[in-house]
Amino acid sequence: MVEIPVKIERQGTWHGAKLAVEKDQITVPAPFSMQIPYRQVIDLTERKNILTLTLKGPPEITLSLATVPKALQVLKKVIIMSCSAYRLAAYFMSPAVRGGVLVKEARWDKGSIAVLKTVLWFVSEDKQICIPLRDVTGIELTTRDVQNKKVDVVKIDHMEGTDVVTSFILCPLSTLQVLFNFLKDTTKDMDMRGDELDPLSAQVGMLVYSGMDSHAIETMLSVSTNELEGVYDKLLKLGLIEVRYVRREVQMTPKGVRFITEAVKPPAG
Repeated sequence: MVEIPVKIERQGTWHGAKLAVEKDQITVPAPFSMQIPYRQVIDLTERKNILTLTLKGPPEITLSLATVPKALQVLKKVIIMSCSAYRLAAYFMSPAVRGGVLVKEARWDKGSIAVLKTVLWFVSEDKQICIPLRDVTGIELTTRDVQNKKVDVVKIDHMEGTDVVTSFILCPLSTLQVLFNFLKDTTKDMDMRGDELDPLSAQVGMLVYSGMDSHAIETMLSVSTNELEGVYDKLLKLGLIEVRYVRREVQMTPKGVRFITEAVKPPAG
């Protein structure tokens, strides 16, 4: 048994505690007083050194905890290797490409792949990489040159911030095909028929993807602000874009007009 000092969140308040990490479960002391078998964990996400566990229901229970990075790494590995997940041994390279540029010193790591409810984990001796399934933009069964030989791999494109990142998974073809089918099924709610967008909306989507701002799109496509807002509404409804910030249109108040009028008057001679 290993004890790990953590802070656990409960109703917006963080409590200090020591988790007992045992062979088959985690024991959480008072005021929580919980025993969590690893097989009860169906999801595990991480953000800024905060680990959130989702426990099988009904109802499902979420538990957030924080600790120092080294202890967090130990805890993650124990949970990922024993929780309720689709899991297989494989080689992975992540990230391999970032923003269309090959990552220097990218290499194949031997480890495990675990697919949980909302995330995909790559785990090796010294790496733990979390890819939220909602950030996956593409899954493809393809080939890649490895030691001058073409081998079958699963290619996963996913977002990291504003960058598109590519990762690869390598294992026997039969297992690879099962993984590919499983990932495609898990992310099928992101698939589209292909006929949801009219030509203008498709053009706007392409320009947003290329990094253009709203003013540049209006100029290039010769559309008004109201027309572009209507297209954005369509793309938002389909879940293809998200609002980064709201652009404000303003006009002067009488007080503002008075201030400006007074400010531009020449000095009294």
